[in-house]
Amino acid sequence: MTLTATQLDAYLARIGFERPSHLDIRGLSKLHRAHLMTFTWEALDAFMGWPSEITPAAAFAKMVGGRRGGWCYEMNGLFGAALAALGFRVTRLCGGVDREKLGDSAIGNHLTLCVDLDRPYLAEVGVADAIVEPVPLAAGPISQRGFDFSIMPADGGWLRFNNHARGIAKSFDFRPDHSDEAAMAATHGWLMQDPGSPFTNALAVLRHTTDGYIALQNDCLRRVTANSHCEQRITSADQLADTLETVFDLDVPQPGRVWERLNAIGHDKAA
Repeated sequence: MTLTATQLDAYLARIGFERPSHLDIRGLSKLHRAHLMTFTWEALDAFMGWPSEITPAAAFAKMVGGRRGGWCYEMNGLFGAALAALGFRVTRLCGGVDREKLGDSAIGNHLTLCVDLDRPYLAEVGVADAIVEPVPLAAGPISQRGFDFSIMPADGGWLRFNNHARGIAKSFDFRPDHSDEAAMAATHGWLMQDPGSPFTNALAVLRHTTDGYIALQNDCLRRVTANSHCEQRITSADQLADTLETVFDLDVPQPGRVWERLNAIGHDKAA
């Protein structure tokens, strides 16, 4: 699952980055950060019932061609395809967000990436508010921008990535040898359509900043750094449309319908 040469050029132009001169951790780290500073994490398709596909080609059309963002399947999918096109050795790993609570039923609800360089690295641009640069794929503490994370052993031979204390997704489990495209495709369908999916019943949009992130959860807009946290409420369709355009850099079709959907499901549901 790679990009064509033309698609790769368009992707690099979109993130404002030239081809790295060396396929090393320095080049990977710069690409990782550039991707996150360009694309917004968002699950609008599931919330609105709009069509969505799991393939990197579909993510490219939506995110590079259409100035939209994406969730883990799309964010990590597009990034992994671009890395592979550049010549990096990338493995798509099937993971599970909140497996510590949900058990093995969570496996497939997350796509993450392993990149083999001098040693394996976890490249992760699909957990909305987590790391901004890749980290060694090994157990231990992690600190970036003042936020503390960790990778720790979990049951069954899995590893658990623990998000920072204010993280929306608390953790996800993965194994360096576990790739299951069928499980991810099936879970993608459930997350997109099932009334029990957390994404069909709540609005979730997030964008990284230089020192933290901005998150829209239903009508609550939060700005978070390692040392600060503030909130404001979105109170109108026009304010929501302006926020999606100017804060999150999203070209959302008919944003007024998003406000209508938000009012229909109720603002108090957790995203």
